[in-house]
Amino acid sequence: MSKINSYNACIYARLSRDDGDKLESDSIINQKALIRDFLSKHPEIHAVSEKTDDGYSGVNFDRPAFQEMMEDIRSGKINCVVVKDLSRFGRNYIEAGNYIERVFPFLGVRFIAINDNYDSLDRNQSDSLIIPFKNLINDAYCKDISVKIRSQLEIKRKKGQFIGAFAAYGYLKDEEDHNKLVVDTYASEIVRAIFKWKIQGMSQGRIANKLNMQGVLCPMEYKLSLGMKVQTNFRVHKKALWSSKTVTRILTNEIYTGVLVQGKVGTPNYKIKKIMPRDEADWIRVEGVIPVIIDRDMFDSVQMILAKDIRIAPEEDVVYPLSGFVKCADCGQNMVRKSYNSDGKAYSYFICSTRKAGKGCSTHSISEEKLTDVVLQMVSKQIDSVCEMEKMLDIVDSLPEKQANVFNYDAQVVRLKEEIERNKSFKLKLYENLQEGLIGQDEYFLFKKSYAAKIAEAEAAIRAIEDEREQAVSRNRDSLSWMETFKKYRSITSVNRSMVVDLIRQINVFEGGRAEVVFRHADEAEKVVKVLEDYGSQAV
Repeated sequence: MSKINSYNACIYARLSRDDGDKLESDSIINQKALIRDFLSKHPEIHAVSEKTDDGYSGVNFDRPAFQEMMEDIRSGKINCVVVKDLSRFGRNYIEAGNYIERVFPFLGVRFIAINDNYDSLDRNQSDSLIIPFKNLINDAYCKDISVKIRSQLEIKRKKGQFIGAFAAYGYLKDEEDHNKLVVDTYASEIVRAIFKWKIQGMSQGRIANKLNMQGVLCPMEYKLSLGMKVQTNFRVHKKALWSSKTVTRILTNEIYTGVLVQGKVGTPNYKIKKIMPRDEADWIRVEGVIPVIIDRDMFDSVQMILAKDIRIAPEEDVVYPLSGFVKCADCGQNMVRKSYNSDGKAYSYFICSTRKAGKGCSTHSISEEKLTDVVLQMVSKQIDSVCEMEKMLDIVDSLPEKQANVFNYDAQVVRLKEEIERNKSFKLKLYENLQEGLIGQDEYFLFKKSYAAKIAEAEAAIRAIEDEREQAVSRNRDSLSWMETFKKYRSITSVNRSMVVDLIRQINVFEGGRAEVVFRHADEAEKVVKVLEDYGSQAV
């Protein structure tokens, strides 16, 4: 590079926690002070601009201030760049070397790294080896810091500590522990309302419209109202509004059931900052670490609704009570609701969608009134059956352990205790057999060790069973919570959407108008019946 009399320099400073920078010694203020002190001793260099990338990693050069500096270089405003050291310039040894060895010399730019004693104007032959090694060390240091940070974040996720920038709508970060979430009293009520409206048959679009009409702030505007610094590129209006997508995100977010799911997205490595989705198998799920806003049964009900192809009539605010639940028993396709007028009166019926499309299924149709009556009768019968089950369980529940399946545990414990006593008896007789010469000394010690091992195994099995029984007792009532869902409709006299969603999985319609209701929690009901049967057989 030819030497000139005067240089227009840019003071460049950079700082990032991602690089593991020492915030005190490498602070922007200290960097600039050191550079200015250096320039005061070099009158041929005039500082014409200062560029600062505060909070930007050195692993790539896509930084706003750096790019501004490069524009000034290309326009001829700057022909000298001064930094504190090479690590402030960048930590990617390939790109840093490319700028120092090729780009800057081509553009006629003098580059100075003060603490590394590097000046492209006065460099000697050894610089061609030293500079790449220093850049490589800076790169390796950044990689090491990145690995350590990723490992720490992974440990925090697995411990159930929240590490996101913002809590999900409905929660707030605990003021004393930002890795812990607490319920936001106001926003959590909005979340509950959204789930309730969905259960009642409203679409996501209508829920969004209702929230906007009520003046409820959408999640982003609500965060801004709390003083959070939220940025988005998706704002269309001066004030962001609720949308069907926002409502859907809330309805499908498992966090409201008390499950913290993290690690859904991430960067491939420390050099690539593009956020990319991760495979679901790599997500980290931890249960029971955050407060519950929506119980699991309601959440599962909403997921079932979202999976169904349900459309709301244009003139209606909610879907019809049975919409999305009626299936053709033969072809398995949805039954569609149709209406017609006769003698000034409106009639509605369900017909197989496959038959309607002329694809071969036999005629399946049933009037909505008849189907509703059948559903109401079958639901009432199922509710009576569940109530009867509960009465029987109350009898079993009056046992000291308050757990129906303790009979199975007790039977296992009795068998193991019998095995222990039997092996103890064999062990005692061993010495007599040895004294009488029935077995040798080697056989004596071999059998003694074998019986002792069997006794220890049985005792360990008993302890495991006791622990399992205690856990079963503690979760007994939780496992029967579905009964309360049925009981709350005990006095129902008509079919409504909430009841259908809570109690029914699907309704099968056969040719000839016969209908069958498949209830939710059928597996749980069968388990209760089995428990009662086991209790009855053992009580005889």
